[in-house]
Amino acid sequence: MRDTNFLIENNAKAIWHPMAHPADMRARPPKVMMRGSGVHVSDIEGRTLLDAVAGLWNVNLGYSCDPIKRAISEQMDALPYYSGFRGTSTGPSIQLAYELAEWFEPEGMVRSFFTSGGSDSVETALRLARQYWKIKGQSDRTKFLALKRGYHGTHFGAASVNGNANFRRNYEPLLPGVFHIPAPWTYRNPFNETDPAKLAELCAAALADEIEFQGGDTIAAFIMEPVLGAGGVIVPHESFMKLVREICDKHGILMISDEVVTGFGRTGAWSGARLWGVKPDMMTIAKAITSGYFPLGATLIGEKMAEVFEADKSGLASIGHGYTYSGHPVGCAAGIAALAETRRLRLNENAAARGSELRQALLALQSRHPIVGDVRGQGLMAALELVEDQTTKKPLDKAKMADVAAATYEADVMIRVSGNNIILSPPLIVSAADVEKIAVALDVGLLSAV
Repeated sequence: MRDTNFLIENNAKAIWHPMAHPADMRARPPKVMMRGSGVHVSDIEGRTLLDAVAGLWNVNLGYSCDPIKRAISEQMDALPYYSGFRGTSTGPSIQLAYELAEWFEPEGMVRSFFTSGGSDSVETALRLARQYWKIKGQSDRTKFLALKRGYHGTHFGAASVNGNANFRRNYEPLLPGVFHIPAPWTYRNPFNETDPAKLAELCAAALADEIEFQGGDTIAAFIMEPVLGAGGVIVPHESFMKLVREICDKHGILMISDEVVTGFGRTGAWSGARLWGVKPDMMTIAKAITSGYFPLGATLIGEKMAEVFEADKSGLASIGHGYTYSGHPVGCAAGIAALAETRRLRLNENAAARGSELRQALLALQSRHPIVGDVRGQGLMAALELVEDQTTKKPLDKAKMADVAAATYEADVMIRVSGNNIILSPPLIVSAADVEKIAVALDVGLLSAV
């Protein structure tokens, strides 16, 4: 690697960054991260920070998981790559698919289609949903329903089911036949309803109404995150996902649970669907499947869909879809090791315990800082929504949000700003002391906006 001076001089010059304006990056070059250990990362200036966003929701096992590193190295020596396109499998892909079927047996998942990440997994789920209905002889079922504020990735189909204009407007027109219903967000919703249970019923009624309007026999699938992540960590009432499942079943609509963030313990349960007691028809996973050490994802298929595909005699079930790196042997080896460590360390239990501590710490911050309008969280998914005024709920402006992030960084904690939300998603190996450090740094950051 080039020396430090070269990296600093060329930062943001020959590279465009995701979710950022290229001119902003050139004017205010981003931090350059150089090393990671445990729950900490170090930047090019030598500052060490607690990473309270786990990379991007994904480094559940922290930055020093030797079993994953060894698995990657050993697989590199044995077989660094092979394609699944030519009627071949690899040992790691066979084993990981078997283990995923075991892991998600309570959700009814029986098959895996491997991808390179979360957006790929969502794209795959949407395509398989349409194909399923063609096999079934119901080719009119092409539409998709989703939640406003939901986030499902950046591919054309995935962005189409996103429920946030920030990820849509510059790329429209997107996929036709996609419709959104209100999210069960108690802090901001069109019903002015603050009771979570009543709001769940109202949003479910809106779904039923949209299905009636569109025609249930034209809808392929409904997709949702069990806890909405990038949209601001919106935690539905425990009844909501069950109500959605019942409505989908009534109209024969497939249900896709987007578990790219919520899979593998972050909510305190091994999946968001399991947290809410629901069996979806498909699940999308990525991120923590390798703890971010290798790009890998999967679309998981439930038994009902698998039976239809595998019983087909017409040829319509032939899957004309895939990626160069589907089932990458190195990625699958990393996934096998990551799952073993995730289970051994009972990361779901730590996420539940530390998440409870984090929520209490954030509520204490809300009591001290008038700019904290709302605190939301489930397990180690949490958000502070910052406002200029708690009565009007006017969002805190962009400059002040940047000040909060910068001051928190100077207090040695890395957070993520999304709109007027501070998003927290630390590694699932965090300790109680780490949670306290996050709260102390946030206290410093919030004072900067006064």
